[in-house]
Amino acid sequence: MNELSHLDDKGNASMVDVGEKSNTKRVAIAIGSVSMTRETLEVILSGNNKKGDVFSVAKIAGIQAAKNCSQLIPLCHPLMLTSVKLDFTIEEDKCKIAIKAECKVNGPTGVEMEALTAVSVAGLTIYDMCKAVDKEMIVGPFVLQEKSGGKSGHFAR
Repeated sequence: MNELSHLDDKGNASMVDVGEKSNTKRVAIAIGSVSMTRETLEVILSGNNKKGDVFSVAKIAGIQAAKNCSQLIPLCHPLMLTSVKLDFTIEEDKCKIAIKAECKVNGPTGVEMEALTAVSVAGLTIYDMCKAVDKEMIVGPFVLQEKSGGKSGHFAR
């Protein structure tokens, strides 16, 4: 098992020094979902949500979250993201919205946290926009689906 990289030799929290690492193309994909009642899903799909277009707002929220990840997660490095994409898939039979976030960067450190933050905040935004109709929505789980680039190479769940 690899050592935890965010701990110094005394076990204290420490930001990893990536100054000597070379820039490489890095991609991370995270997935998650929001489960809800059929009534809630119908409100979303009909476009009759009083707060507005759920998918547009959730997409913007996810993109904004990825861009601000280092302000939310204490030891994350600020990254110059080259791309953030969010996609939503309706699973009507399960009354679920599947969320996929893909983040890209050309840099010295990965974008896993940005992808996970994007998909999480998109899911939370769906909840926020629909909570008046359904307070029992289930948000998550959120997982890293795939990542590539960097010293550790390719990972696929």
